Amino acid sequence: MSNATRQYETTFIVNASLDDVQVDGVIGRVQETITKNGGTISSVNKWGRKRLAYTINKRTNGFYVNVEFEALGTLLTPLERSFQLDEMILRHLTVVLDKKAIAARAAAQAATIPSTEEKPPAPAREPLFTEPADGKNS
Repeated sequence: MSNATRQYETTFIVNASLDDVQVDGVIGRVQETITKNGGTISSVNKWGRKRLAYTINKRTNGFYVNVEFEALGTLLTPLERSFQLDEMILRHLTVVLDKKAIAARAAAQAATIPSTEEKPPAPAREPLFTEPADGKNS
């Protein structure tokens, strides 16, 4: 494992039969594991309840969660262990984001953020039709 901090992304599937408070509790425990072991969470994306591609532990639906974080490689061992011990997490996958993925994500975010620069005013145009000054049509 490397001693340099890297960008990671973990996606996990929580048992969908839990109510929203319980799902948030599972997400909170994952976040706590990351931060207690020196990681910094950049975003938590709740993708919501979705149908699974195949049955997992007799379940057909799951609540998908994606967490992006920066950490040392030593964080992965306790994180993977917490995933394995939590019975409410059906599946998980953690990957290192490579430089191309990070650059593509930054470019996509820059494209979606509206520009704060003011646009120049539109040039004034002459009206196509003018009414006579007395208001009568000829």
